[in-house]
Amino acid sequence: MILPDGYSDVPAGKIAAVVTHLEMTAPPARRDDPPGAWTLRKVDAPALAWYRDLFRRVGEDWLWFSRTRMTDAELAAIIHAPGIEVYALVADGRDEGLLELDFREPGQCELVYFGVTARLIGTGAARFLMNRALELAWSRDLRRVWVHTCTFDHPSAVAFYQRSGFRPFRRQIEIADDPRFDGTLSRDAAKHVPIIE
Repeated sequence: MILPDGYSDVPAGKIAAVVTHLEMTAPPARRDDPPGAWTLRKVDAPALAWYRDLFRRVGEDWLWFSRTRMTDAELAAIIHAPGIEVYALVADGRDEGLLELDFREPGQCELVYFGVTARLIGTGAARFLMNRALELAWSRDLRRVWVHTCTFDHPSAVAFYQRSGFRPFRRQIEIADDPRFDGTLSRDAAKHVPIIE
């Protein structure tokens, strides 16, 4: 369905975001790591409680909710699947960033989830994490690495991905039930997205 020009109503209890898909088809020029004492840790067969906690701490402010609505079996089927790799950015001995790579489609890698906790935004940790993500992705025989972000994410997300070497190739509108209504996320999550009763 093509949305008509002009305004389209979003029903009460729903949220709507503009989603931008970005890709790169060759390794970008390497960017220097910013100064910082971060490390990256691969998490094989992540414990569901650990994953849910880090997913919430990284994504709650940006209305990440899809994985929080999954049952344990649904979540485990994804994050324990062959071709899925999960990493934690470690700062001061604590997991403070999430990187999830999906290599299941031959020749491609999707950055499924990428982000750092609020306390690390603006410190350079995301640049460090992206440098590692691109090294890991392009160490394989790939023709494409891609990611998507939306207007609920950090306002600098699209520009950050473009500086990292991605180029936009598709835009969509996503409409979903507001996860703050059913308790999936706290009513205080993502204050930049108003709740419409």
